[in-house]
Order: sequence, then structure tokens, then C-alpha cells
Amino acid sequence: MGRKLRVYTDTSVIGAYFDPEFQEDTKLFWDSVMRGDLVLVISELTLQELGRAPEQVRSFVEKIPGEHVQLLPVSSEARELAMAYIRHGALPEQMENDALHIALAAVSEVDVMVSWNFKHVVNLGKIRIYNGVNLEMGYRPLEIRTPKEVITNE
Repeated sequence: MGRKLRVYTDTSVIGAYFDPEFQEDTKLFWDSVMRGDLVLVISELTLQELGRAPEQVRSFVEKIPGEHVQLLPVSSEARELAMAYIRHGALPEQMENDALHIALAAVSEVDVMVSWNFKHVVNLGKIRIYNGVNLEMGYRPLEIRTPKEVITNE
């Protein structure tokens, strides 16, 4: 097997571990992370958002082996890219955190970003805008998928 996929995960994929609607595929995704089949990339923004989550969701992140996780700081470069997404109409200003998650994934050049947020993230029309902005600003296109699409134990 080659290099492990670096997978940026937004907060929706952590909370979905406890959501019956998404739980089955989400647990398979997290099994891949726990085994070390994937490198989990999360940001300080994710940890900040988790601070408002229920205790079971917050404590779940602490169970992920540290050697399988890469933590990203929120950079001014990512903030600038997030604002460009908003200026181009991909998201309204009040969805700045969603834009920032996508920008952090793009700036850090992950292999794929996963989310269960179909309205603002895993949405073909929006992905086209994000990637248009990425190309315009010198970044490569970003793969955005659901966790189901990156499960490694098929």
C-alpha cells in the first residue's frame, strides 16, 4: 500500500458517530482512522466547534490515536481563501466557518475533505465554485466527499 490518504474532517463527521441516520457509514470511516489506514486532518476550528458539542462528541476525539491525527492552525491564508468563497457566492457570510473548513482543507492540500453537510459542503454546485476560486487563487482543486466514499475496509 502506498501513502496514506490525508483526510480533512469537519465537525459533522464527528457528531455523526452518534447520529442514527449516518452512524453506520460514519463508524466504518472512524474504524479506518483508528486503525491508521487514513491520516485524519482536523483544525483548531474543529476543536473550537466541538467545545459547544455534547460531552460524548467532545470525548470521542480524545480517543483517536495522536499518531493518526494532524492538527491544523487557522491561518490567515485560509481565512483569505474562505472570504473569497463567500465573495464568489458559494456561501453566505454567516456560514464563514463552513467556508473556513473548506479553505483549510484546500490550503493544506489534503487528498480529500469529508463532510455530511450536504447543503454547504458536499454539494456539486458549491464544489464547482470552491474549485474555481481555488484555481483562480493558485490552489489545486479539492476533492469533497462523504465519509462513505473513503472507507478503506471494502
